Amino acid sequence: MALDDFVRQLNAWGAERVPFLFFIDFEKKRPRAYKLAEVNPAEILYSINGFSNYQGEKLTLNTIELKKWPLPFNEYAIKYKSVFDRLSYGDSFLTNLTIKTPININATLRNLFTGVQAKYACWYKDEFLVFSPETFVQIKGRTISSFPMKGTIDANIPDAENIILNDKKEKAEHITIVDLIRNDLSQVAEHVRVSRFRYIDKLKTSEGTLLQVSSEVAGDLPENFNSQLGDILMKLLPAGSISGAPKPKTIEIIQQAEDEPRGYYTGVFGYFDGNNLDSGVMIRFIEKHGNQYFYRSGGGITTQSDATAEYQEAINKIYVPVD
Repeated sequence: MALDDFVRQLNAWGAERVPFLFFIDFEKKRPRAYKLAEVNPAEILYSINGFSNYQGEKLTLNTIELKKWPLPFNEYAIKYKSVFDRLSYGDSFLTNLTIKTPININATLRNLFTGVQAKYACWYKDEFLVFSPETFVQIKGRTISSFPMKGTIDANIPDAENIILNDKKEKAEHITIVDLIRNDLSQVAEHVRVSRFRYIDKLKTSEGTLLQVSSEVAGDLPENFNSQLGDILMKLLPAGSISGAPKPKTIEIIQQAEDEPRGYYTGVFGYFDGNNLDSGVMIRFIEKHGNQYFYRSGGGITTQSDATAEYQEAINKIYVPVD
């Protein structure tokens, strides 16, 4: 589906209050939209804050075995330097750098979907599985809300919550993203405000428990917003938390450093029920190419970043969230 057709379709379905499911990749090259009633569970399974088309039994994933072969640090360091140099020149304040890691896992993507614990989960045609904790935007009534997530720490570290909340680099990065999201929402909404600032979410994973720092930014949409759903999404994409600031120059930096398309990784998927919309950022992402699986992960780079710490953070994010 061409991007213009995607936007027009979402606008039309929104105006007609037709429930739909949508996907859009980071590069905006492969947008997809489906009427909810026509989504085939043999090809697409989704669970969005408990709203799901999966009717089977939930599997227990207590015995997940995930082996990973991360990019060697010296190769990561080349990508990191490419980003850091542009940050030093002032081309960006914050750039999200991601890597692609070959993995082996003792379950199929579809079976993993049935057992993962995530706000936003989707198995798509056995091409990828996403189990994301991060909201892109929610629309309830006329209120549009976003929940940027920046800052991760192992919950088992003594005094982990205080450490992450008082880390100057993490705080600066989080403030930058909150400000970017506030500016993004101001393009489509009025009375934009930060409703909650730097609160803690706890995530249980196959690698242990993580603490993640989020904020809530909200605004008020016009009365006819439902007929503009496609246009609203286009003005907000890509998500600030997985690109950076300022967006246009930062996306250029990302493309040069990563040197391959992200595809659906760090894109957005969600649904409209005829009145409200909910969507997630496609992070925590496994993709399949032939018989090989790859896990995509990354983190935000600023002038206060340390290459070794950022490399380790990207590796730490290679996990499967379990009950």
